[in-house]
Amino acid sequence: MTVKEKTLRAQMFDLLRPNDPMPGARRWRKAHLVVLGIGLLAVILLSIDEMPPSQRGILRGAIWCVTFLFLVEYIARLWVAPELPHMADTTPLTARLRWAASLPGLIGLLAIMPAIMLAGGYNIVGTDAASVFCILWILKLGLHAPAFGTLARVISNERAPITSVLIVFAILLMSAATGAHIVERDGQPQQFGTLPNAMWWAVVTLTTTGYGDVVPLTAIGRIIGSLLMISGIAVLALMTGVLATGFAQEERRREYLRVWDQVSRVPIFASLGVVTLSEIVGKLRTRYYPARVLVLRRGDPGDSMFFISNGEVEVRLPTGGTVRLSDGAFFGEMSLLNRQPRAASIATTMPTTLLVLYASDFYEIASHIPALAEAVENEARRRREENLERQSGSSSHGGEKP
Repeated sequence: MTVKEKTLRAQMFDLLRPNDPMPGARRWRKAHLVVLGIGLLAVILLSIDEMPPSQRGILRGAIWCVTFLFLVEYIARLWVAPELPHMADTTPLTARLRWAASLPGLIGLLAIMPAIMLAGGYNIVGTDAASVFCILWILKLGLHAPAFGTLARVISNERAPITSVLIVFAILLMSAATGAHIVERDGQPQQFGTLPNAMWWAVVTLTTTGYGDVVPLTAIGRIIGSLLMISGIAVLALMTGVLATGFAQEERRREYLRVWDQVSRVPIFASLGVVTLSEIVGKLRTRYYPARVLVLRRGDPGDSMFFISNGEVEVRLPTGGTVRLSDGAFFGEMSLLNRQPRAASIATTMPTTLLVLYASDFYEIASHIPALAEAVENEARRRREENLERQSGSSSHGGEKP
């Protein structure tokens, strides 16, 4: 009973886990977004006080349904909290309390506040109530944006150059505001009479927004404004470059870790050392395929080979037979080694994660890691012999007399 419960909880955790590539998890995320969109649309329409009573009743019913679904989701996430990797060494109660106090837990709790308010007799009417529900539910969109975590890591990693750019921004801002205050305060006391008012103009100009509500009239003031606009473009370009570089580095790191996790599941790579494995990881690419999808078609160019991280594929032989390959196996090596078109079509039988190694990368790795190349060549030789045996067997069977 305990094992079943643990298995069910693990399956539920995989379904609710963010960024899980499996089809079930992707379908859940799409359904969650649809439900969230329906809820937000309902509270937005409910803010229209002229809405007929019958339609308002339908909208309230939709809000009740969405809130109930969010309540079920919150309970489910609370239940599977012990499955979180960083909660492995804690008791289930502690793991659930820690999750409830975390940012996702607090957002989930805020999302079910409408249910608590409705149960307490709060009437969902007017624009104020609709605004409250919109604010509470819109936070759940953040849970569907994994880039928020990436952004936080990028800002943390690039904090030194970002701080430098912000310091330059502050120096330009204060210098321009002070200069404009000195030269423009006599002619425009309301706009430039105080430093805060001059700073508003400097911020608008430095960010190249340019509302046009406040403009310098003196020649020196316009020179200051022109220089500030040019400086604003340079500062924004610097900030964009810093963030773009940080995002690119973080994405490469995430892809490296993701491929490493997949490579570690393939037995042919398990015996290799860490240094060798790191070299291979940099060449492989991860591909996710749903069930019953054609991966390779007979006659396609043999420019790559595939390793099965998890899942299963079916090899459709030219003779009409089929062979199934599962976790740890690989395919496509015969065409790659012989540099000939694909001899068979291959399709997935279930959701499958594959690692792709292109021909140029394979030959580069083979020159450094002879053991890997030898293992691939031995497997290709074995499969070639099996194919010849099948062909000879089918030929002898076809030539028998009835």
